[in-house]
Amino acid sequence: MADLILYGILAAILLFVFFAYLMVRRTVVGFKEGVEQGQDRR
Repeated sequence: MADLILYGILAAILLFVFFAYLMVRRTVVGFKEGVEQGQDRR
C-alpha cells in the first residue's frame, strides 16, 4: 500500500515537472519570437 502511494506521488511530481518544462519552453519561444519581431520592425 505504501509503495502505491509513493508511486502516485512520484508520478504526480514527474507530470508537474513535465508541464512546468512545457510552459517555460513555450514562454521562452514566444519571448524569442517577440524579440526577433521587434528587431525586424526597426
